[in-house]
Amino acid sequence: MPAYHSSLNEEPDVRQVGNMSVLPIKTKIRGPAPLGMGVLYLTEPEAADIIDETLDLFRANSLFRNFEIKGPADRLLIVLILFVSDCLAKLGSARTVPAQLEANKTLNTLAVDNFPIPGDANFALNAHYATPGNRADAEYLRQYLTQVRQELAARLIERLYADGTGKPSKWWMAFQKRRFMNRSLGA
Repeated sequence: MPAYHSSLNEEPDVRQVGNMSVLPIKTKIRGPAPLGMGVLYLTEPEAADIIDETLDLFRANSLFRNFEIKGPADRLLIVLILFVSDCLAKLGSARTVPAQLEANKTLNTLAVDNFPIPGDANFALNAHYATPGNRADAEYLRQYLTQVRQELAARLIERLYADGTGKPSKWWMAFQKRRFMNRSLGA
């Protein structure tokens, strides 16, 4: 059974940095991400963006050790799935089960912490990613990924604590030790 790929691989007129897509996201967080997806968002305002797609595909894709990259949006999907894994591992490593407010602070800090991007020596998947063309592109990619990570952390918290009990969902936390492609973005 093959892994699930991004439906945004075939989006026209999407900027790429290196060989990774810079896709629009729905967010209130300031950053360089393009807003909306043109006609798609005008006709379907509730259309899923890459963050929704990441959260929907995370649990199914985290069971796979191999993932065939079929386009530039898949490269972004991989980075975001690995970030979700790191988020769950961070919450699972706490001494006590974190409340929603505490988890929100922890994941927001993780999202803005310094992290490697493609081309950096300690980036886990350099063999599959092209280095940004110049320093300006690298800085743009870092800012974009920071914004996307912050939005992803916020939406992950909403899903983890959706039941209102104040504890994270056991159906999500069961994946805290599972590693997509046996990789991690963390040190």
